[in-house]
Amino acid sequence: MELWAGTEPTVNRVAERYIDQTIRTGHHARLSDLDLVASLGISAIRYPVLWERTAPNGLDSVDWGWPDERLARLRQLEIRPIVGLVHHGSGPRDTHLLDPEFPDALARYARAVAERYPWIGDYTPVNEPLTTARFSALYGRWYPHAHDDLSFARALLTECRGVVQSMRQIRQVNPVARLIQTDDLGKTYSTPRLSYQAEFENQRRWLTWDLLCGAVDRDHPMWAYLLWIGVQEAELAWFVDNPCPPDIIGINYYVTSERVLDEHRDPYPLDRWGGNGRDDYADMEAPRVRAEGIGGWQMLLREAWQRYASPLAITEVHLGAPRDEQMRWLVDAWRSCHEALAEGIDVRAVTAWALFGGFDWNHLVTCQHDFYEPGVFDIRAPSPRPTGLARLLHDLSTGRTPDHPVLDMPGWWRRPDRFWARPLWTENHTSTQLQMSNRQTGRARRLLITGASGTLGRAFARICNERGLPHRLLSRADMDIADAASVERMLDLEQPWALINTAGYVRVDDAEREQQRCMRENADGPAVLAQACGDRGIQLVTFSSDLVFDGELVGRAYVESDTVNPL
Repeated sequence: MELWAGTEPTVNRVAERYIDQTIRTGHHARLSDLDLVASLGISAIRYPVLWERTAPNGLDSVDWGWPDERLARLRQLEIRPIVGLVHHGSGPRDTHLLDPEFPDALARYARAVAERYPWIGDYTPVNEPLTTARFSALYGRWYPHAHDDLSFARALLTECRGVVQSMRQIRQVNPVARLIQTDDLGKTYSTPRLSYQAEFENQRRWLTWDLLCGAVDRDHPMWAYLLWIGVQEAELAWFVDNPCPPDIIGINYYVTSERVLDEHRDPYPLDRWGGNGRDDYADMEAPRVRAEGIGGWQMLLREAWQRYASPLAITEVHLGAPRDEQMRWLVDAWRSCHEALAEGIDVRAVTAWALFGGFDWNHLVTCQHDFYEPGVFDIRAPSPRPTGLARLLHDLSTGRTPDHPVLDMPGWWRRPDRFWARPLWTENHTSTQLQMSNRQTGRARRLLITGASGTLGRAFARICNERGLPHRLLSRADMDIADAASVERMLDLEQPWALINTAGYVRVDDAEREQQRCMRENADGPAVLAQACGDRGIQLVTFSSDLVFDGELVGRAYVESDTVNPL
């Protein structure tokens, strides 16, 4: 099984504005990013040569400069590109997802890409057709902002026809080119009253791959629905007559991909309220309400394998969450794929997604509020900074078993405190299932936090509770940070994986009268901690004081390199 990665390359259109994640993350201007990517040890990367970016004004004025430079560098680094042509977009300004000319125009662009780079063998002409059709033509979030079932279906058929025709053109240049077709694969659960809606959504989720496989015929569960909303038989028959089954089915799965429908809306946030014209209900993330939790990667891999018996890959693994949760999510995916392999399921790869993060996905990229979710690298540093995910990926690519202490605990989606309302059972159960599903075996490694009486120490303890980080908050009575014997005794007893020092003398005016005590707590104590932690290989985090600055700086926060100027 291979380890892949991908940048977040979305170029989506909202009214007359295009929002380009490659520009917003700065990756557009940093060729050196690819050397950082190579350091992870990945074998392939999902990479954009997007229609809207490369040929916004047509093939007569195409600009190959950016993809030429990037693809050449990937080739030098021996990283195989999986080229995407449209990623949550609707094409240049002269077309859109409801334009009958879209498939032909995309196919012409696809051929131009293949002729320019005949050595490239893997393509995703349209990323997530079903998801993009929903957001663009059913929910109206993205261009062309339609809000009806027929527009949704037409957008999906347009995208999928574009995939078929693009691969036809690509294979005229490179006969062995592979289609790696991605889409979001979730699952919907419900109360008994809404089982009909859950069943509908659980059939609809397969439509991208079913269409490409030529399987949407008169016997297909969605056939009657599609005809009822206005799709013509000839439109569906075209796919039966022109199948283009994916060489690899790419499953994108997020912690919110599994949903629960409940007609009892009051316990849930208002932004989760909705309906279908027949019933009103809340549409909730399964881990926040479903007592049984999520089915997860392995369940979905098993369902896809049973349906298609085709090679599979997890093509997006990303979680908008703190770093520890992101690491747990990635390891969940990796382990689930290995378990699926052991069952005989042909899983080819796991893909670490959003290498350089992404912006404003908390609003489905409908605005530019600069809400940033970091990825494997954090772009908020002067240059992209490798995060804990980078080390984790390097371990996976070199065959090492991940052993970071945060992995001792399950992710929030499997912990008992995940619920926003009273847990809802959607299947037969016993009273012990909920407890058993969240039980963690073995002793989780702990953090130590000094400064139990201080605001900062209590804040760190609260954050640790929220992030599933076992810890012990220490008072002066538990451990005197300036007493080497006391520190060594506590470290040997607890054997923490890290120590966070929030203790210190903070009363500025009193410090002038109690200089010796101030120096003991703010200088001698950290030195004792550093020596003891260093001797034992324990990571130490401590804090410098803001009191060395006068507070006159305007427009940004202080950093360590600023000139000190105490009051």
